[in-house]
Amino acid sequence: MQHGESLRTTCGRMAEGLAVGALDWLLIAARTTDAGLVWGSTATDDETDPSLYSGSAGIVLALLEAQHHFDDDRYGDAAQRGARALAAAVEREKACSLYFGLTGMAFALHAVGALLNDTSATTAAQSALRHVRSRFDGHRWGDMFELLAGNAGIGLGALSCGDHDLAVLAVEPYVRTADPTPGGVNWAVRPSPPRSHHMAHGTLGIVVALATIGNATGRRDLIDLALAGAADVVARDEAGPDGFLVPHSDPQHLPDLIARYSYGWCNGPAGDAQAFRLLRAITDGPAWDALADRCWHTVTRSGLPRRIRPGFWDNNGSCCGTAGVLALACDRHVERQERSGFGAGLVDDLAARATADAQGVRWSNHEHRATPSVLEPRTGWAMGNAGIIRELLRFARISADRDPAYAVAWPGHPVARPASTRSAGSSTRTSLP
Repeated sequence: MQHGESLRTTCGRMAEGLAVGALDWLLIAARTTDAGLVWGSTATDDETDPSLYSGSAGIVLALLEAQHHFDDDRYGDAAQRGARALAAAVEREKACSLYFGLTGMAFALHAVGALLNDTSATTAAQSALRHVRSRFDGHRWGDMFELLAGNAGIGLGALSCGDHDLAVLAVEPYVRTADPTPGGVNWAVRPSPPRSHHMAHGTLGIVVALATIGNATGRRDLIDLALAGAADVVARDEAGPDGFLVPHSDPQHLPDLIARYSYGWCNGPAGDAQAFRLLRAITDGPAWDALADRCWHTVTRSGLPRRIRPGFWDNNGSCCGTAGVLALACDRHVERQERSGFGAGLVDDLAARATADAQGVRWSNHEHRATPSVLEPRTGWAMGNAGIIRELLRFARISADRDPAYAVAWPGHPVARPASTRSAGSSTRTSLP
């Protein structure tokens, strides 16, 4: 065995061990109710959180990943108990979004139904989506009009649950509301003037929804609109020709609180690359590969995961931190057979930042403007254990030459396939506008 392969295997075993400890902590953090297992956003939170972003729905999905990875019914049983509590909460939930409301709960329930043959979970998922559909006002579901809290996420979540009609209903308003720009189009995503550009709250999150749903339903007009949105973001790049870095928003949203440039999944090139990967898969346009490479160039030279200045890289999670970058590193390994060591370095950093004791493993993020700056460990997908577990287990499988596929494909995260197979599923052909 080559030395590099030995190090990769060792790092994979460490990743798997961290994930086991992180799962232990999640199970200890769960509270048993008459309905099933529930979680708060932290282990000490008295309020239960059913959301995909920070609560039970994301945790249930992490448990499904663990059941898939270890073939251990202990995790599947916990996922079903969590799903029962989610089902009981459907009638009480007022929010409709993917990350903060009913659509995310439906996505988790649908996954439990499909993977564990749980018909009651499937029925609850369908009920949740009926509530979502009934609350549509013909244009949107709330003030936000993007991926995390708005139409784009609802469309992707509905599509993941097999509801193509609701998916199209959610994204068609973007056709009517796109604003022309010098580079393409963008959208007003919040009540205030700033236009955001990236995955979480901006243009690229909408692009991913339009392209994914357009491809699944044969709507070329939605794909074309997605390409125009992507062109707007590409025109804003400030790091070419080798890199790719676009500001958070224009005019800058909350400039006293939000950095002008970020590097993670939510508002930076780690997420931008995911949008470009999707457009490559749908259009078979090689220019998208070049853009994804430029994003990776910027990410790997940004200094992360080191805390090189106050406020830089203080998060370990999937949304804004290390786990989200690890997801992209693993995608590139599958698609390009890259073994640069950067992904292993991210795992090493997660190991160094972990708290491990008799209760298990968890991670504390930091807020440099607060005292104390060390924040309470979080349970969910975005900032906590659930999202980190998902990526650690996948890294461990890749390191052991096992199937790198997730148990549950995440809405908006393109499935990684080796380069030799990627063109076979393309439905249209175009290059970068």
